[in-house]
Amino acid sequence: MTITDQPRSPQTDDRIDPRLLAALAAVGLDGPAAPAPFGRDAGDDDVDAFVAGIDEGFNALYDALPIDLPDDVAVETTAETITGVDGNELTVRVYRRADLTGEAPAVMYIHGGGMTILRTDTPVHNRWCEALAAAGVVAVQADFRNAWSASGRSPFPAGLDDCATCLDWTHDHRDDLGIGKLVVQGESGGGNLTLATTLKAAREDRIDRIDGVYASVPYISGGYGWSAERRRAELPSLVDNDGLFLDCTMLDLMVAVYQPAADDAENPLCWPYFATVDELRGLPPHVISVNELDPLRDEGIAYYRKLLAAGVEVTGRMNLGIVHGAELIFRQAIPDVHRAAIADIASFARRC
Repeated sequence: MTITDQPRSPQTDDRIDPRLLAALAAVGLDGPAAPAPFGRDAGDDDVDAFVAGIDEGFNALYDALPIDLPDDVAVETTAETITGVDGNELTVRVYRRADLTGEAPAVMYIHGGGMTILRTDTPVHNRWCEALAAAGVVAVQADFRNAWSASGRSPFPAGLDDCATCLDWTHDHRDDLGIGKLVVQGESGGGNLTLATTLKAAREDRIDRIDGVYASVPYISGGYGWSAERRRAELPSLVDNDGLFLDCTMLDLMVAVYQPAADDAENPLCWPYFATVDELRGLPPHVISVNELDPLRDEGIAYYRKLLAAGVEVTGRMNLGIVHGAELIFRQAIPDVHRAAIADIASFARRC
């Protein structure tokens, strides 16, 4: 075993923000992320049981984390039940500051979880929307079916179809909601769905519904089970940062659930990393934000570079010293990083 194959750990990485390291240690996540006990060739029952455990663990973490900040303000929240393309019910929540008058930009937020785990309605996701609303935008929290749930699987394209439905609903209710420009934003799996929703809208001649796109730490390659040689050559962070909060073998099992059809392995609507430069031409302005200590860092950078090549107005950002999604998940530990992310999204929505 070479030194580059040693398990990564936040506690042994001198790049990490010490405040974040303390927060990870408080919840037992400062060691190497646990690898999956088997690969995607295991039976569906074993894979489902493993994913169920991940879902339970992350939901429990999101429910238990301290997330309050002294400057948090109350915002108004309403909910609407809408119907998806398969007759499924979706709950769309709208967050708005009580003193916000007149037309305001909106951010349609799509939560993370690899398109496979985590409830839409968690304290972490809700607080993110509240923070966006407090920053002066109308936050619309999209709802979608995860690829895994206790009632069964809903693989690609179910979640993407639901996000498209939420986009159409938001666009159709711009006047009712008092919104002008509409930005789609999400982190991790929500970053995937943010980019895929945009690509789908472009293919279907509905791109006029989206004024801007903000993808945070996007999970977009599906390449977590590639050979180490391919990962090292193509997306080095999948090797260099493997084990820092996320483990690629865990991510690959989630890929197996989200994308059971081999034909979709390089489908840009499933994995936007594979979009061609020609497919990206003419898209609205983008921001791609990545984190230094994230296995997914380099796929976000690769997408940023492809957008540049396509002539899309795009800004790239990197948060130093933090792991995947920390600006959202660990907002109390690194409040300055959290506030900077919220302010940047709100500013982008205003200037689109």
